[in-house]
Amino acid sequence: MSKASILIVEDELLVAKDIQNRLTKFGYAVVGVVCSGKEAINKAIEKNPDLILMDIHLKGELDGIEAARLIYDDLNIPIVYLTANADDSTLERAKTTEPFGYILKPFKEKELKTTIEITLTKHQIEKKLRQSERWLATVLKSIGDAVITSDACGTVTFMNPVAESLTGWTQEEAYGRDATEIFNITNGVSGQKVDSPIIQALKQGTTVGIAEETLLITKNGTAIPIDDSAAPIRDDKGNITGAVLVFRDITERQQAKEARQKQIEQERLVAQLEKLNQLKDDFLSTVSHELRTPIANMKMAIQMLLLSSNNIEKSRRYLEILQAECTRETELINDLLDLQRLELATYPILLAEAIHLNDWATKIIKPFAHRSEQRQQILQVNISPNLTPLVSGRASVERILVELLNNACKYTPAGGKIVLTISQIDARSPEEVASNTDLSRVKTIFSVENQAEIPQEQLPRIFEKFYRIPQSDRWQQGGTGLGLALVQKLVEHLQGTINVTSAQGWTIFTVTLTNLVENNKI
Repeated sequence: MSKASILIVEDELLVAKDIQNRLTKFGYAVVGVVCSGKEAINKAIEKNPDLILMDIHLKGELDGIEAARLIYDDLNIPIVYLTANADDSTLERAKTTEPFGYILKPFKEKELKTTIEITLTKHQIEKKLRQSERWLATVLKSIGDAVITSDACGTVTFMNPVAESLTGWTQEEAYGRDATEIFNITNGVSGQKVDSPIIQALKQGTTVGIAEETLLITKNGTAIPIDDSAAPIRDDKGNITGAVLVFRDITERQQAKEARQKQIEQERLVAQLEKLNQLKDDFLSTVSHELRTPIANMKMAIQMLLLSSNNIEKSRRYLEILQAECTRETELINDLLDLQRLELATYPILLAEAIHLNDWATKIIKPFAHRSEQRQQILQVNISPNLTPLVSGRASVERILVELLNNACKYTPAGGKIVLTISQIDARSPEEVASNTDLSRVKTIFSVENQAEIPQEQLPRIFEKFYRIPQSDRWQQGGTGLGLALVQKLVEHLQGTINVTSAQGWTIFTVTLTNLVENNKI
């Protein structure tokens, strides 16, 4: 309060000077001293003081009361009247301007200071109250739900625009009417009138809701499905002074929900498209590189053949390079085509045949035994004796096992161990085993373990196309990252399952296949 600015409007110079001295003594800032109503208005506009001490009787066209009215209406600056004339007519006229104080001359210093401090405090309180009221009114008008308030008797005191729109009643029409007339609701199933939640909230003193099937009957008779709740309004002593009702059109909420679901679906589709686009970019980048590499090597080998046509040993070596790179190119293209066919469900339907696992596995393992020996890897093979033949697609099963073993050799360090285990779970009865029937209940399990651990954060991605674990190709074999993706698709094509675990320095791929005996086809 000590830094408040004050404008003095007084036509008696000595009195004005005395007031100025007193205010300065109190610690207030006097922004001006004027002697007419017109000057008071101009100075108030210019300085915008916190308070004006206004003499009622001023010379000129405007007296203090008229000047105060104009200033307060336009600038909202609190006015304290100063006058030596306290007749009833003057007081009544001054009251119409809603002054904050009234000091009779001559006045005491304490009286002046007290009146000013009370006026400044009161004005700040009223200013905050008006701001709160404006803020609340703006919120209620802007809120997306319909809002109706009532007094303690259930009479409407406020409606926001949404409530006007839904009920068909304007604020002016509804004000002062019974809330049950404005908010007319019925049960959508029985058609019976429903008690007003405003009246219930006033009676019970608690928040009251309505049933889901409630319909609002608008002013023109239209029925709108709604849900709502009403709560009592209490003063600081806990007394109920009214109620507030908030309601909404359920149809709009359902539309918003459906719109949100569509948005989520669109976002999901966008994410899928982005992922597909990334996969496309990865495909173009990886495949173009992998396709170019063998071709470049073949071109180089051809050039070297031309230069060394008389050297049989060099020619043979370059021919071997040509053959290896041609094989590599062919395998890459075949993998791409097979993966595409598996994804599009156009992979060839092969006749299932009985695979005698013990003899068959020995032939599959032979080249890997040689490779692991060259790399000083330990290859251990555990095949249960007398396995029941697996009825499935021979070429696909071979491809799955070869790819898993190739993967194990690729990532196992020298001195590391690779373990292939082939076993079966036979759920048949002894009679069914003896008659070799109900082969669908026999499960064949291929397990490929190797001493190399895949980081847990990489594990979920290993079946993704073109994905390769960073910095893990110990033998620099290269590759496109298609192998495990192809294995997964082939296992699914054979109606089997594949899973992988990696922990404590070991990675284990487990493939489970059942016999495909229905129609003898896959």
